[in-house]
Amino acid sequence: MRISQTPRPPAARTDASPVRLATFFSAMTSARLVIAWAVVGAFHFLGPTWLVGPLSPMMAGLFFLVLFGTIIGASFGVVREADHLAHQLGEPYGTLILTLSIVAIEVILIAAVMLGPGDFPTIGRDSIFAIMMIILNLVLGLCLICGGLRYDEQEYNLQGAMAYLAMILVLTTMALVLPNYTSGAGQFTRTQASAFAIITIGLYAVFLTMQMRGYRRFFVQPVFGSLTIPAQTSAQSDADDSSAAPLNQKLDYKTTLIRSTILIGMILPIVLLSHDLAVVIDYGIAAVQAPVALSGVLIATIVFTPESITAIRASLANETQRAVNLGLGAFVSTVGLTVPAVLIIGLLTGKPVVMGISPAETVLFGMTLGLCILTFMGQRTSPVAGVIHLVLFAVFGVMLFSP
Repeated sequence: MRISQTPRPPAARTDASPVRLATFFSAMTSARLVIAWAVVGAFHFLGPTWLVGPLSPMMAGLFFLVLFGTIIGASFGVVREADHLAHQLGEPYGTLILTLSIVAIEVILIAAVMLGPGDFPTIGRDSIFAIMMIILNLVLGLCLICGGLRYDEQEYNLQGAMAYLAMILVLTTMALVLPNYTSGAGQFTRTQASAFAIITIGLYAVFLTMQMRGYRRFFVQPVFGSLTIPAQTSAQSDADDSSAAPLNQKLDYKTTLIRSTILIGMILPIVLLSHDLAVVIDYGIAAVQAPVALSGVLIATIVFTPESITAIRASLANETQRAVNLGLGAFVSTVGLTVPAVLIIGLLTGKPVVMGISPAETVLFGMTLGLCILTFMGQRTSPVAGVIHLVLFAVFGVMLFSP
């Protein structure tokens, strides 16, 4: 029996009752915040003692369980608050809050590594490529399969998906492939690095502005069977769209502020504990002689866990466009913010920055981009495409462990 394709309309607050903090700080939310920040405090003050020198397998395992469990618990808290914000603000504003928050975390972590002691010339390239494989293959693959198994075929806004894919094609090819054909060794010259940093951040800023203003209709779930929202009815659609809550009420602004504060309070522990978790993971990788690049993949997976969970839940709720906004939009934001940050840091510090990917990774990049275009150029999503995306992620895993 096929389940109805009509998306579930989000509940909107219509009462004018005063905002009570107790409404937002449930027992679970409070517990997550207290535990997360308690672990942050413990590792901030005692971590330098605990994580110095060789770790015993037992201690490394204990630290990993504590850090991993805390981060996952905070991630579920992020998902909860992001869901509330998305339903209150409507698309694409709700998902943009989560996307930009997570991507900002990734940029800060990469910048911290580059500005620290030692040279890590490939940290930007490796991070972007790993995130591409995780989001565009693993996360989107799971979304397509989970949504397909529950609703058979799902619909999305074709114009929005194509806009995201066009941005991915231009920004990612320019950042990861073009350097192999410029000065050699996968690096830009100083002039090229300056120009491409400006071009990338400029294009992303224009795209973000258009996404939030005149072309918001590209990124909103259309009526079943229409695939797009016509331009001549966009104003009426924005006014009547059930996914857009009224933003002109003071109560809504206060609610948004409180929810956003809780969201940041859940995200920050993930950022602060990621470094300690990386130390433990590096020890485990060295102990079992796993590939060094696996560390970056694991950290990227953990950092993007909140967004991944939210995207999968959106697919299960038949909110396919929201899953597309989170998946494709997250990677567009990653490239649009990470590439300028990495290039500018390299220019200011004089440290080498290698952006060009290897020939094998170039083939995998082309396969992923081509598959995404085929996946989102049709009328509806297909769980078959989801399986193929997961297979491509498995190929990435094989290449990771057997370079």
